[in-house]
Amino acid sequence: MAGINTESRLIRMIYEFSDLTLDLDRHLLTRGGKPIKLTKLSFKMLQALVQAAPALTSHDDLIDQVWGPRRVITPDNLSQRMKTLRQSLGDDPNQPIYIEGVRGEGYRLIPEVKIQSAQTSSRSSRRSSRQALSSRLLVSLVVLALALGYLAFDKFVLGPVEDEQTAQSVSQEGHTAALTESHGDKSIAVLPFVNVSSDPEQEYFSDGITEEVLNLLTRIPELKVTSRTSVFSFKGQRIDIPTVAEKLGVEHILEGSVRKSGNRVRITAQLIEADNDVHLWSETYERELDDIFAIQDEIANEVVKALQVQLLGEVPLATSTNIEAYNLYLRGKHFAEKRTKESLEASVTAFQGAIVIDASFAPPWAGLSDVLRYQGTYGYVAMQEAMEASRQAAKRALELDAELPEAWAVLAKIQFYYDWDWARAEVSALTALKYGPQNASVLRLATWVSLGLGETERALGLAKLAVDLDPLDYSGLVNLGTTYWALGQREEEEKAYRYILELYPDATSVKSFLAILKAAEGKPEEGLQYIDFDSEGRWPRVFSTIVLHTLGRHEEEDQIRQNMIDNKGQLWAFHIAITYACHGDPDKAFEWLDIALEQKDYFMPQLSYNRWLTALHDDPRWVPLLEKMELLEYWEKSQARR
Repeated sequence: MAGINTESRLIRMIYEFSDLTLDLDRHLLTRGGKPIKLTKLSFKMLQALVQAAPALTSHDDLIDQVWGPRRVITPDNLSQRMKTLRQSLGDDPNQPIYIEGVRGEGYRLIPEVKIQSAQTSSRSSRRSSRQALSSRLLVSLVVLALALGYLAFDKFVLGPVEDEQTAQSVSQEGHTAALTESHGDKSIAVLPFVNVSSDPEQEYFSDGITEEVLNLLTRIPELKVTSRTSVFSFKGQRIDIPTVAEKLGVEHILEGSVRKSGNRVRITAQLIEADNDVHLWSETYERELDDIFAIQDEIANEVVKALQVQLLGEVPLATSTNIEAYNLYLRGKHFAEKRTKESLEASVTAFQGAIVIDASFAPPWAGLSDVLRYQGTYGYVAMQEAMEASRQAAKRALELDAELPEAWAVLAKIQFYYDWDWARAEVSALTALKYGPQNASVLRLATWVSLGLGETERALGLAKLAVDLDPLDYSGLVNLGTTYWALGQREEEEKAYRYILELYPDATSVKSFLAILKAAEGKPEEGLQYIDFDSEGRWPRVFSTIVLHTLGRHEEEDQIRQNMIDNKGQLWAFHIAITYACHGDPDKAFEWLDIALEQKDYFMPQLSYNRWLTALHDDPRWVPLLEKMELLEYWEKSQARR
């Protein structure tokens, strides 16, 4: 009805005391309109005192409200916490103006508290404002109603998707995914356990234990866990705990060491509250190697107890198998990370060895599947041979464990980048997300699938979440910047790229992205400074031709393009097509796109959202090309949402 705002509105409470204003809804403390930075626990303590004022809050009540009723906090811990809060407020404990301590009893807020109400916008707006307050906000994606009842294994893995309506329902469930709020202080990073064995070759084992404990903790819904890439960036470095925690956006750090000797293993682990370096728990386990899975379980349980995480069930258990099979599995993962031809071959050998010992152990099947796919993608093995072998290994992994996110993710990659089976790829990606909601690699994959299928809002949420979980990961940060590019959000895209360069100053591809941004803004001379003309990378080559074309330096442009054709040819067909599209030669562009189509170029799924091909959209050959790939409806969806 005209003149009536039907948007539901909420009332939030704002507390004023002395010269301070506390807005609980926005999680914000200000003085004279300027924010005062508080840790999450300091904020909770202040909230408890404000809401109890003018009454005294006992030590026990304060601990219960801030840490939980079953948390063991010593008087020294509480005193240290109060000292941190007072420092943030600028309060002198000898002459306090904000917080008074009563020896042996508790604390009270000194100033009179005035309460005022404020009307907020809708719930969705309220959620958005909360999310904008902190770069450390964790959002977790919940794929609503994604029940395995309609994800029958034989239907979507072993056979084609015959029921289009079912595929669409899966897509819709992913589209209506909800973003939840922060886990508060229930956040942790598992730093690489130090190998203190006499044999440096045992490094793979300590790394593997680290990752296994990390993965075990990621299965706890109420706990934010930083992903592998970011935590391993600190391996071998001597950096103080608060600095590491700030860089990773977590409140707690788990660190430890591993000593492996023969059939004995000694693991030391300790949980640290990061901002004040308080050790909450520590333990040393010295057992037979066969007990390694029990040790992992015990560590996870102790972490959960210390953090008082409210579980929706029991703490997940580590996967158990023959210890030799497990050892080979860890070796396989270690070699897989290196991505060289030799290391991938060594990884295949290790995974196959684990499978020979225990064919029912699902993780090495998933690991083998991913490595085989890499061998095909990198050109080390014939593409068709590699993809089919990878597919069979992933299927076997899921037959053994239908909830293994890594196996679902590999299937999604094959279906999306090789099969071009969009419906099945979406099902697999969303299922991987269901079982691995804190797996940054899965989130990045789901981002690209979502972009390709026109689900732009979903894609951006996934990309942001991947960065929140893995804040130092180069690929995740580029993934976010590229998502902004796909959505046409140039300002955010540039911010993302400049932040990456702060972390990785030598990132030539990112510099190239900035170069093309400047060229698009009509500043090609400024963009030129970001081009590394000595680089043989794909993106520096492509973007250098576009910048040079904009500057009218056609001879240099043609030389670079011809070098790409002579040396990379069919391998770079899609990107060669981009250079022609941007340079006003649609005939050549479509010629190379046809080659890319025939070669099943890895980048062809980008047709539905690639902005560098915009000049081809009005060409009569564009729609038939999309129809050949069955991408037309997704391209139209993507265009409609821009």
